[in-house]
Amino acid sequence: MTEIPDDHPRAQSLRTRHRIEEGVEKGITSKQGLIAQGRGEAYDYLLGEQTTPSAERAERAAAAQLLLADHPVLSVNGNVAALVPAEMVELAEAVDADIEVNLFNRTEERMAAIADHLREHGATDVKGLAADARIPGLEHERAKVDEDGIYDADVVVVPLEDGDRAEALAEMGKTEIVVDLNPMSRSAQTAAIPIVDNIVRAVPNVTRHARELREQDSSREELEAIVAAFDREAALEEAERAIRQGELD
Repeated sequence: MTEIPDDHPRAQSLRTRHRIEEGVEKGITSKQGLIAQGRGEAYDYLLGEQTTPSAERAERAAAAQLLLADHPVLSVNGNVAALVPAEMVELAEAVDADIEVNLFNRTEERMAAIADHLREHGATDVKGLAADARIPGLEHERAKVDEDGIYDADVVVVPLEDGDRAEALAEMGKTEIVVDLNPMSRSAQTAAIPIVDNIVRAVPNVTRHARELREQDSSREELEAIVAAFDREAALEEAERAIRQGELD
């Protein structure tokens, strides 16, 4: 990878692109993931490449929801594995969640490569390889999940756009936390807690909030109050307004 100087105005964006490129080379990310990354980057540019106040509130609510969960699961696809592998492991540790690999373009080779990649970044138990259960209503490979993972979860983090599975998981009664830079996507519109932010910022932010809430020894009632105070419709409206009317520096 060409070394990118810190003072380059597009330094973070370029580094993120290189992570996706490396993911493709390692067999972790599909070629379609390159297109998805470009689409997300366009939205992030319109957001000013920063975490908005509404996204920050969503990230705090997400942390509280994960701490309240009986069985939280973090879903990982190829782009997530390429962009934030260590950060997903840290979030899982902060909220005592399982990590499960779930892919649309699923092959045994990709599943194994992503699981190994996550283990290299600190994961001890990676689910998704057993695929001994199915999400009702889906006919493609993303229907395949672990019975003791996503299928059994009460709260699922679904990073990056994944509309049909998000709808199917909602039909199963799961509480979904979605990270998606497009507030108008089916995923964001379906989620109980939509986080309209770049995943490279969102995941560390949720982890930070979770750790702070634990350090404060927040009670169940306090966590429930944080979740109840979050207005998903207002958050989506604020995100769309920022994209449509925001001023770029």
